[in-house]
Amino acid sequence: MTLRCQLSLGGRTVPLLDRARIYTCGITPYDVTHLGHAATFVWADALSRVLRALDVEPITCRNVTDVDEVLDVAAWRAGSEYDRFAAIQQFEFEGDMAALNVRPPEHEPRAHRYVDAVARLAGALLTTGDAYTRGGSVYFRGRAVVRASGLDVGRARALAGEYGGRLDDPAKEDPFDVAVWQAAEPDHPEWESPWGPGRPGWHAECVAMSLSAFGVGVDFHAGGADLAFPHHAYHRAMAEAVTGVRPYARAWLHAGTVTVDGAKMAKSAGNLVRVEDLLAAAPAAVVRMMILDRPWARDWDYTPELLEVAADRVDRLYRAAARPGGGDADETLGLLSRDLDVTAAVDLATDVGGASARRLASVLGLA
Repeated sequence: MTLRCQLSLGGRTVPLLDRARIYTCGITPYDVTHLGHAATFVWADALSRVLRALDVEPITCRNVTDVDEVLDVAAWRAGSEYDRFAAIQQFEFEGDMAALNVRPPEHEPRAHRYVDAVARLAGALLTTGDAYTRGGSVYFRGRAVVRASGLDVGRARALAGEYGGRLDDPAKEDPFDVAVWQAAEPDHPEWESPWGPGRPGWHAECVAMSLSAFGVGVDFHAGGADLAFPHHAYHRAMAEAVTGVRPYARAWLHAGTVTVDGAKMAKSAGNLVRVEDLLAAAPAAVVRMMILDRPWARDWDYTPELLEVAADRVDRLYRAAARPGGGDADETLGLLSRDLDVTAAVDLATDVGGASARRLASVLGLA
């Protein structure tokens, strides 16, 4: 019987009982799945697999942001309704995740089904005094979010602007306030609300979906490091404001950003490395090893040579697994429970071989 179980992540030690709630920020389904996306979801999958190996049942939720301005634009360009366009893109994404051996989540809420929940969230934030109404929109007060983030105002302004923060919206009391409910605008879907027709705000969608799935908080929140501010910062602030429970998340997994020649992977930059193409060049185990064989929070630059390095690592692990002997499987699991140290665990399992290597390959989804 295991009397004590804990996992450290990002400097936080999280004692665990028999279950752990993991919320992962999912996709906005408007384009192909690329390596930057995959890195986040493979790390979240690895976290859940390590928890399961520790005899902790992971309860996972990965949302789909299918109400979003970027999606609306992409659907319009494709000559499709936003919901149909999103459903097709989501189908492609789920195929890529299955091919990467990423297990499907227990909960997969889609934003368009949580419009009423966002409206209730807006009403609750008005009641607590953390939001106000103006021109048919409901705005969350955001200046304290910037202070809590530790960012200087200039950097926070740049990031908020990059992610559609509408800093120049004249209806706001403060540039860093964000819409929980956005008044209706042309060329966007809309729903009725107590403040008139409109649609949910991006940050509020994730809050409504995570609270609906898990209640007042989560044990682990996973997402890309590029979303730490503003998205995750506002998510946390709204959730804590409406529930009164702090912290919203016991630990955060902000997976490092993947770049190509130093530039963040993005469609606008023309440097996407598609998951489909990677899997045509190498087995899923090799792609997973390439992603996982590094500190999870560190940014990294993709080159094709990394696949070759990962293939060699996988081959040596498999050869070690074929050797007789027990090895110390618990020791490798202990390394994984200390900040998901995959590299050290692979090094040890490859060295000792036998059951240790076999167990590690299974835990990491490489076998």
